[in-house]
Amino acid sequence: MKINAAPLIAVCAAWGVFWGSWSALLPAVKEQLGVSTAELGLALIGTPVGAIPVMALVGRLASGRERSALLTSTVVFALSIVAVGQVASAPQLAVALLVVGATSGALDVTLNMATGRAERESGRRLFQPVHAAFPVAVIAAAPATGLAREQGVETQAILLVIGVVVVVAAASLTLLPMGRGLPPVPGDGARPRRWTAALLLGGLLAAVLTIENAVEQWSVLLLEDHQGASVLLASAAPAAYMAALTAGRLIAQALPRLTPRTLYLVGGAGGCGGIVLAGLADSPGPSLAWFALTGLTLGPLVPALLSRAAAGDPTGALVSSVSTISYAAFVASPLLVAALAAWLGLPGALACLGLFALPLLAMAALSRPEYGRSLRR
Repeated sequence: MKINAAPLIAVCAAWGVFWGSWSALLPAVKEQLGVSTAELGLALIGTPVGAIPVMALVGRLASGRERSALLTSTVVFALSIVAVGQVASAPQLAVALLVVGATSGALDVTLNMATGRAERESGRRLFQPVHAAFPVAVIAAAPATGLAREQGVETQAILLVIGVVVVVAAASLTLLPMGRGLPPVPGDGARPRRWTAALLLGGLLAAVLTIENAVEQWSVLLLEDHQGASVLLASAAPAAYMAALTAGRLIAQALPRLTPRTLYLVGGAGGCGGIVLAGLADSPGPSLAWFALTGLTLGPLVPALLSRAAAGDPTGALVSSVSTISYAAFVASPLLVAALAAWLGLPGALACLGLFALPLLAMAALSRPEYGRSLRR
């Protein structure tokens, strides 16, 4: 079946537009609500707390109806974005972000399930280009939002525009052809194997996302407070990581003969070495380069692992489980880095995260050549 991936790419990009803009809006939200940093941090916890239980449930509901489930999730996500602009206190913000987390988690799972089904029905590799849209949107949305704030545009108006963008992306899903009906249900004997695969793939994804989340949240602070970088230069650290991550995914898409074994080896070596050297560098320039290497080598792994999960279970349940397990990284990473920083300092804490790339090297060593060839698509 011929499938145009543009609607899936549009939804992933719109998803990234919100999260890129949201990071740039946080100072304005804090000021408008008159909340302390601690109160804001407490409210932000609502996002992962809302996401995880919904991610665990939505896979069952979406199986066999991936396009309609993704369309619904995206529209509800847009409504939750607009609702954030209406809050007037920290408790209201916490509740609103709980809903944003739940709807974003549903979008995450249904997008992966829809992409996986599109891969199976078209015979094309789609996860890499679809997931490349997210970091590109983040990179573009953050400065655009900052510029809008400088021009005096209110937070409520910015969120409304983003909501409209997300709805337009959702509407494009009506152009996405996809087979109808429920996929075949595996027998009872497949369930233990599915959970084993979910724990393995989800654990590997969580390890990668732990490093990614740490770079997004702590790299600016590292350059500004520990390496004497200017505010402008320090703010380039997440963008350098995201740009390289995008390049890594597009390179992997352009080289279809790359085996998972190769991706594990490159991601493990580059991810470990990159984050260690970025954390321990004594000046901003080398740190930016090492952060970029980390993103370049780890970038292809998230789409590749999700593609593996989609190929291994036509019901989409494995994709849902892997996505849910991996999301634990967004809860654990900030707490882990904060604890390590209190003990070792922030440079040492980031360097310690190189340990999370070592399981990828173990997978490269344990993977048989036949396994790698079987995943070439």
